[in-house]
Amino acid sequence: MDNNTPESGGFKGGLGSLFGGGTPEYSNTELAGVPLTGMSPLSPYLNVDPRYLVQDTDEFILPTGANKTRGRFELAFFTIGGCCITGAAFGTLNGLRMGLMETRDMPWSKPRNVQILNMVTRQGASWANTLGSVALLYSVFGVAIEKARGAEDDINTVTAGTLTGMLFKSTGGLKGAARGGLVGLAMSGLYALYNNWDHLKGTSPSHY
Repeated sequence: MDNNTPESGGFKGGLGSLFGGGTPEYSNTELAGVPLTGMSPLSPYLNVDPRYLVQDTDEFILPTGANKTRGRFELAFFTIGGCCITGAAFGTLNGLRMGLMETRDMPWSKPRNVQILNMVTRQGASWANTLGSVALLYSVFGVAIEKARGAEDDINTVTAGTLTGMLFKSTGGLKGAARGGLVGLAMSGLYALYNNWDHLKGTSPSHY
């Protein structure tokens, strides 16, 4: 008996549909004319359309109206804290150097250790206070200029650096303020140049 007759195919299709496990059978000739246009490429492993796995949008949620980058006010806390820690580290090393030089004629004893420790503590606190104060002034000027201009660019950085140097050295008179302003202008200008180095070279930025 021929099993490929339409009657047998319909009988098997009917039993398959009755128990939910059968599929209609098609010959190669019938499948050759079926267009494949518009079919989604499915992964043979996940059985999921790979296009749904591509993230075209940001992977984080932002409040309505918020910027994708942190402003100067948010960065102020990081700047001040980082400068204080950096100043304390350099001050500690400088105090250790000075303490060893001042006590090099003394034998290793408790008085020498106490003197070195006092020098390390004073220098660490002094450097941390100095750099922390500079960072505080720079952050205050930067936030104030940003709010006044309503824009965030390198002009704010250079202006804040210059004003910080002038105010920090204002106790030395006009000449001291001028020298401090020049130092602040040079340092902030170098920082702005570093941030725009990739743009000046005509390449895409490699850091974020």
